[in-house]
Amino acid sequence: MVRLPPFLLALSIAPWLFGCGADPADSAVDPEPSAACDASSPPSRTISCIEAFTPGEGAGYGMDKLPEIIYGEPKGGGLTMGGTDVLSLGAGGEITVGFGGNSIVDGPGPDFIIFENAFYAGGNPAIPWKELGEVSVSEDGDVFTVFPCASDAYPFEGCAGWRAVIANPDSGVSSFDPEEAGGDPFDLAAIGVSSARFVRIKDLATSGQAPSAGFDLDAIAIVNAASP
Repeated sequence: MVRLPPFLLALSIAPWLFGCGADPADSAVDPEPSAACDASSPPSRTISCIEAFTPGEGAGYGMDKLPEIIYGEPKGGGLTMGGTDVLSLGAGGEITVGFGGNSIVDGPGPDFIIFENAFYAGGNPAIPWKELGEVSVSEDGDVFTVFPCASDAYPFEGCAGWRAVIANPDSGVSSFDPEEAGGDPFDLAAIGVSSARFVRIKDLATSGQAPSAGFDLDAIAIVNAASP
């Protein structure tokens, strides 16, 4: 959830995206043709297309800036502050993204990193301000393999959305360096997958405050890419 002043909460909802009176959770958002994933597109090491997006209850924040708001590297807020350059999925919302003609491949260490806008209360990593997401990957966009997510108690291994985001172009911290970037790293070897073109994130919340309920996606960076 993005913390905003009340007047910005109202302004950040994008009613034009759904039509008057519609509930974002009622239907999937059809990506613009230019945002759809195409294997013949130039390869990217960050999100460059949206395969599918089904907002959950309380979504809305960041939708007026789709798809660019989740493209490129993250704009992390550091250990004690969450970034605001994010897309809120809503409670139970789900998004599937790709990287043009690129694939994540199993290599040394983490293969990709997901950046939400988590931060640590008082700078203590054991007290994260979190919004957890279940992560799954696919090579063909049809069959997905899920990373087991220990969502019940800290540490929330296998989940996205609980580690602070350090990477930010303004600070010079690269999102492709697992040792420095922060965020939630994932290793394809952990689920027996050798390569993946698509990443799906499903919010695990059951409720939240509109328009910023649920998992807040900032960016995804491929560490081990088929096309560096």
